[in-house]
Amino acid sequence: MEDQELRQLISRATLGDARAIEELLSAYRNRLYGYFFRATRRVHEAEDLLGELSLRVVKALQRYKEQSRFEPWLFRIAANLVRDRIRRIKSRPSVASLSAGDDDGPSMAGQIEGDQPSVEHGLMVQEATHRVHVALDTLDETTREMILDRHFGELSFKELAEKHECPLGTVLARVHRGMKALRSKLEHDELVNP
Repeated sequence: MEDQELRQLISRATLGDARAIEELLSAYRNRLYGYFFRATRRVHEAEDLLGELSLRVVKALQRYKEQSRFEPWLFRIAANLVRDRIRRIKSRPSVASLSAGDDDGPSMAGQIEGDQPSVEHGLMVQEATHRVHVALDTLDETTREMILDRHFGELSFKELAEKHECPLGTVLARVHRGMKALRSKLEHDELVNP
C-alpha cells in the first residue's frame, strides 16, 4: 500500500469510517496472523488475538498521531496483546490429554494413530518447529519479539527501531545476536539429539 493511500485510509478511519478501518486491517491481516501464530503457536489463539487487535485498533485510532508511522504503531499493539496473552497462559495450569482434540487439529492420540505415509514427515516437521520455539524461548523477550516482528511480521529494521523506541544500530545488533544465538542453539541441539 502506498504512503498516500495509507494516509487517506488512516484519516478516514480516525473519523470512524468503518470501511476504511476494515481496509486498513485487511492490508495487514496476513502478516499480523503470522506474527500471532508464531508467537502463540496456536491457530485459535492467533485468531482470537487478531479479533482482539481489531477492537483495540478501533478504540485506539482516535489517539493515533499521524506523525508516527502506522505499521510500528499497529505491531506495538499486537506485541502488547501477545505479552498479555502469554502472561495469562503462564499463570494458568495446563492439562494435556491424549484424547481431547481442540480447534488446532486432532487429539494427540489421533495424530499418533493411523498408517498414513505422511505421519513421519509431519512428526519431523512438528519436532523441528518445536525445537525452533524452544530456542526462541531462550532469548530475552525483547530480542524474541524483534525477531518475530522482523521475520514473521515483515517489519523493516527502521520500523523495528520505531516500534521499540531505540536506535537502529541497537535493533540491528539485537536481531543479529539473537539469530546467531538461535543458530548456535539449534546446531547444538542437532549434535546432541540427531
